Amino acid sequence: MWRSCCLVLVCAVLVSAQFPRECVTPEGLRTGQCCPSPSGLPADPCGSSAGRGQCVSVAADARPHGPQYPHDGRDDREQWPVRYFNRTCRCNGNFSGYNCGRCRHAWTGASCDQRVPVVRRNVMQLSADEKRAFVSALDQAKRTVHPDLVIATRRYTEIFGPDGNTVQFDNVTIYNYFVWTHYFSVSKTFLGAGQPSFGGVDFSHEGPGFVTWHRFHLLQLERDMQDMLQDPSFALPYWNFAIGGSTCDICTDDLMGARSNFDMNSLSSNSLFAQWRVICESVEDYDTLGTICNSTETSPIRRNPAGNVNRPMVQRLPEPQDVADCLQVNTFDTPPYYSTSSESFRNTIEGYSAPKGNYDPVVRSLHNLAHLFLNGTGGQTHLSPNDPIFVLLHTYTDAIFDEWLRRHGPDSTLYPEENAPIGHNRGFNMVPFWPPVTNAEMFVTAPENLGYSYEAEWPGQALTMTEIITIAIVAALMLVAVIFAATTCAVRARSHKMEGHQPLLGDHYQRYDDAKSQSVV
Repeated sequence: MWRSCCLVLVCAVLVSAQFPRECVTPEGLRTGQCCPSPSGLPADPCGSSAGRGQCVSVAADARPHGPQYPHDGRDDREQWPVRYFNRTCRCNGNFSGYNCGRCRHAWTGASCDQRVPVVRRNVMQLSADEKRAFVSALDQAKRTVHPDLVIATRRYTEIFGPDGNTVQFDNVTIYNYFVWTHYFSVSKTFLGAGQPSFGGVDFSHEGPGFVTWHRFHLLQLERDMQDMLQDPSFALPYWNFAIGGSTCDICTDDLMGARSNFDMNSLSSNSLFAQWRVICESVEDYDTLGTICNSTETSPIRRNPAGNVNRPMVQRLPEPQDVADCLQVNTFDTPPYYSTSSESFRNTIEGYSAPKGNYDPVVRSLHNLAHLFLNGTGGQTHLSPNDPIFVLLHTYTDAIFDEWLRRHGPDSTLYPEENAPIGHNRGFNMVPFWPPVTNAEMFVTAPENLGYSYEAEWPGQALTMTEIITIAIVAALMLVAVIFAATTCAVRARSHKMEGHQPLLGDHYQRYDDAKSQSVV
């Protein structure tokens, strides 16, 4: 099974990560154990005495990955997360979190036994008050320091600091943490000073894990914001980007920000998001110097929907029919489980294949097309979550994925167990989430297993020419049958009418043409 694993530490690894603030002590990093006690339960790792969870060894996937990554042993994201920690909390029942001190998504109460509905809705159908509340919540998340997690500011070889005892981690806000995790999953492998970094690695795109990774990415943000707002029913809305045309309907000042009147690539000063600044922008430094993205904010968000005149193909949003076609693709993924896969639902929703599933290197559709349409911060992979439209775009992508799971009901074994790009095997712990969570754990329908649902309507499937001809023939035959039946009934009715009068004539009158009749004068 996919749970086959290995706990062997890899060597010469040169990328850093994020973990619970409680665990990133010199002792914690050296022992490799991150099993803190929940609040209110001192000296009780993972709340084991209260039945919340237990401290267990990390199971890291060791099955072969695809050929796209040839630098085994050079990146600490390999066999995540055993370079840093090899023991973690495993929570029981509805308990969750890095110390089993939280409830699972959609559960609340002291014993996590009260169910709470979490329903993701179309952002365009929210009331004015609901829109304001959502925008305000995002802005609050941008400014609120994450209560539990910190991010590394140095590579692992330098993580203990110059004196060997001062760990190099920084605080980060809730929303910037959301941005940082995405950057970390797509960052290049640093191969050493003077050598070009390797860019052919991506733990969250161009593979089966695209849908599962982004699903958990959203789930974590939603859960963090629920805690921040003290509202366990808070739900991230979605943007139905499959509306066609060249208008960004959510790019208004009451939602995600209108276009500036003074700079077509900037946001209106009337939008809260015009004040936001991006992180993880210094890509050249990261790649050449081996430095790590930290929480330093730099430039404003850039966005110019439909403004890329050099690529007319990305000046229009996907069409409703594209979603209908995508949902008809039967197979979850196909070899080589990469951006070149054909007849693959995953590659289709990601947008490297045409909506009907056929791979075309020129095509960019659905998710990819929506990103490129934004033409700015949201169109650059390492920066894209800095534009909050990312949240709404990916909740809709996840909604399509969940609808596909509901319609097709795939068994978990249909998710590739091995030979997918590194990070994308079924049993791989998704980078850089903590506690560890595998791709397989997200390959399930959301309402029954993950605690949230979507309020969505899906476009119908257009008829093929064969179906149209068949329906026309059937309709014609039915029409002929109706006419025949009506004619037969009319003839029979007339016949019965004639037969009903003849006995009266025969009993009481002579026919005028009867030979025996006589003229009456």
